[in-house]
Formats: sequence, C-alpha cells, structure tokens
Amino acid sequence: MTALHRMGVAELGRALASKEVSSVEVTKHLLARVADHEHLGAWLAVDAEHALAQANAADARRAAGETGPLLGVPLAHKDIFVTRELPTTAGSKMLANYRSPFDATVVTKLAAAGTVTLGKLNCDEFAMGSSNENSAWRAVRNPWDTTRVPGGSSGGSATAVAARLVPAATGTDTGGSIRQPASFSGVTGIKPTYGVCSRYGMIAFASSLDQAGPFARSAEDCALLLGAMSGFDERDSTSAERAPQDFHAAMLTPRDGATASQPLKGLRIGLPREFFPAALAADVNDAVRTALATLEQLGASLVDVSLPRTELSIPVYYIIAPAEASSNLSRFDGVRFGHRAKQYADLLDMYKKTRAEGFGPEVKRRIMIGTYVLSHGYYDAYYLQAQKLRRMIADDFQRCFSRCDVIAGPVAPTVAWKLGDKGDDPVASYLADIFTLPASLAGLPGMSLPAGFGEGGMPVGLQLIGNYFGEGTLLHAAHAFQQATDWHVRAPAGF
Repeated sequence: MTALHRMGVAELGRALASKEVSSVEVTKHLLARVADHEHLGAWLAVDAEHALAQANAADARRAAGETGPLLGVPLAHKDIFVTRELPTTAGSKMLANYRSPFDATVVTKLAAAGTVTLGKLNCDEFAMGSSNENSAWRAVRNPWDTTRVPGGSSGGSATAVAARLVPAATGTDTGGSIRQPASFSGVTGIKPTYGVCSRYGMIAFASSLDQAGPFARSAEDCALLLGAMSGFDERDSTSAERAPQDFHAAMLTPRDGATASQPLKGLRIGLPREFFPAALAADVNDAVRTALATLEQLGASLVDVSLPRTELSIPVYYIIAPAEASSNLSRFDGVRFGHRAKQYADLLDMYKKTRAEGFGPEVKRRIMIGTYVLSHGYYDAYYLQAQKLRRMIADDFQRCFSRCDVIAGPVAPTVAWKLGDKGDDPVASYLADIFTLPASLAGLPGMSLPAGFGEGGMPVGLQLIGNYFGEGTLLHAAHAFQQATDWHVRAPAGF
C-alpha cells in the first residue's frame, strides 16, 4: 500500500472504505509528521486529542455502514476560519489565544462530511500578503526550497499539503491567496465563484472579494472537498442561493464529442495577450506554454482574447480591498475581545495603543490606505472610480467568454522568491498579483494546477479561469490535464 502521507483525498477515501486502513491510523501517522516538520512554520495550533476523537468517531460511522468520500479523511484549516475547539488568530497578535464560541460554516460542513481536523494553519496577518511573511508568529517556508516563500496569504495551507503533512487544507482567496501559493508550492487549489462557499465565520479582510476554497494534490481531490464546502447559507448575506453541487460528478462528465484520447475536444481556451507580457519570466512562460500544448493535444483549441484592463486591476484592487479592510478591522479595538493595551489614559488612548500593539506593519499600511480613500474629498476620486473600473474588468471577461469557455495563463510572473526579497518594497509584492487579481475583482472561479518547474527547480502553476459557476468546467479540464501529466504527484525532496 502507498505510504499513508502520500495518499491524496480520493485515494485515502477509497482505502478507508475498503478497510485497508483506519482513520485513527492515518491521523496518528500524520500527527507524527506534523511534529517532525515544525521548521516549516506551517502550523499555528495542533490538537491531537480532538483529532483522534474525530477519527474514532469517523471509524465508528464507517463501522455502522455509513459511507462518504471524505469520511475519516484528515485535513487542516487556515487560521482565518473560526473554530470552537482550536484557537483562531488570523495570524495576528490582535487575536492571540482567541477562542470562538462557534465554528465557521466551512468548518461545520466539512466536519459533517466526516473530515478530521488536525489543526490550524499559518497565514499572513488577516490574510494580507503574498508571501506568508506577514504572519505575526513566524514566516512559512516553501518545502521545495526552505529559503523561499510558499506564497500567501494561505501559505501555511499550501506548505502543509505540498510537504505531505496533510492531504488537504482550506484556504481563502481575496486577490489570489489560494491560486498563488498553490502555484508556488506545487499543489492544486481552486477559488470558486464568489458566494459558492459561505463566508460565515471567516474573519473578513475585504468582504466583496473574500472566498473560501480547498488545497489538495489533484483536481479530483479539490472537487470532493468543494462539493462538501459549498451550498447556500442563510447566515451569510453574500451566499449564492444555490444547492450544494456534486463537483466530482461534473468533473467526470464527458464533453459532447469527447473521446478517450481527446477528452477536451470542443473546449475553447482563451489566451489573454495581457497575460503573456514581455516581463513574464522565461521559465514561467515556457512551463505554461508547454501545458497549453498538452491541453491542445487533449482536444482543446486555443483562442486569442484580450483583457485590456489587466494592469488596472492592481490599483483597483489596492483601493477597494484596503477600503473594505479599514471598515472590517475597526471592530478590533480592545473593547470586547482580542488584545487590549495594558496601560492607557482614556478610551481613545486605549484604542490607539491597542491597535498600534496588535496590528503588524502590513495591516496598518492597508488600514491607512483604506481610510484615506474613503475619507471626505477622496471617496469620489479613488473609491468610486475603482468600483467603476471593477465593473469594466468584469465586462471584459464576459466579452472573452463569448469566444471561449475557459481562460488560461500564468498564476504569477515568477516562481517563488527568496524569503525577505520583497520585504522592503511592498509594491513589488503587490505587482506579483497581476494575473490573479482580475478574476477576483470579477468574482469568477479560478484555479491553479501544477504545470512544471522553473528557476531553481521551483514549481510553476497554470491558471484556469471560468465563467460564473463554471467550476465543473474548470475541474474537468484540470482533471484531464492531470490524467495526462504527473506534475501534481511530484513531491519536494525528502517529503
């Protein structure tokens, strides 16, 4: 039998169903691996006792005749989802040792499917960052090269899956925080259409952009997880009123006219010329072009399209997201929960000192930007104009989808950079989001799948973007690609 830590979600589910292994055995094995790889910085909390209790319960459910592809499968949650049994910090000193009185909907849904929660995973503070160096606790390291970043803000989730510490993890994507770390760390990750997964219990950064999604080894694994995570939630006013979907079945449904050798026959893949600029690193371009050639061999056709406002997505995002962050983070004032300064003269002084002590530099930077663009005299000049451009960016995508079914391109302009390389230049880090921001602003589904390696042997991801609620089409294309390639099964040396 394959080593337990090398099994993905689907494979592990089959092994559990056939009684080849128990959930308790798998959980103990993975907990030992987590303890052996603390140097990666991926974990902020681990609760072995609670995890083993869940594993025992899952084994009992199977013994009673219950079935399910996720029943007894271990995973971990990004520390942006609130949990009762584990502390939730959002990677910030502001919430050190905070315990939520309830679980996030995503956590509840996955638990109902029988998953076992090993712990909480590190992230950039309040999900603000592209490298996971903004965590208040410690930076996360990329298992392919521990001197490099894993991507962010869901870097802990990407590293935990890439290092074979857990077969799957949850993440959140505001401007690319699932797709970019998935690319940098050589795993598969999908951000569904805005509203497909409930945001209830997900600590808010930018409410009109934040969306939950899974990390796993393969598109098949992601389909199983997304099926359990999705569905309407009346407690979330932005939740899409759609029933839970069987994304796994959609992934396996053959296209009209498809054959065994050409499962993507008839699929039109749009290539925005703006996604292949001269500044795109040669190693990333080569890997993405090779992946596109594979998709062609599988029957897809490539169509040239244009997203003319791609470059504008950076200023638009970095006006809208900080504006929403400045509003959302105003609740962290030391009054009801979280950190409170020990010494202060009056209420205003307590606010100032609490927030100065509790927030890190990147969070303060975005709060300041957001407060500025929402202030009197600047709202119309900045925030309102950004919202108009956001609508135009979404319209550009719809024009593309009149000519294609899926849009493809790189996830980031380069492979993962060295730890500390962009610490003194936050704008350089912002620019690395140029290919992921447009889909986030439009609320479209997008995913990253391993597509090769670049400089220093670092992973390169292929980004696929679909139309609204087109997750099934994305997963089908990704699954066909992964059936024809082995990039997604390759592991970092020593893991």
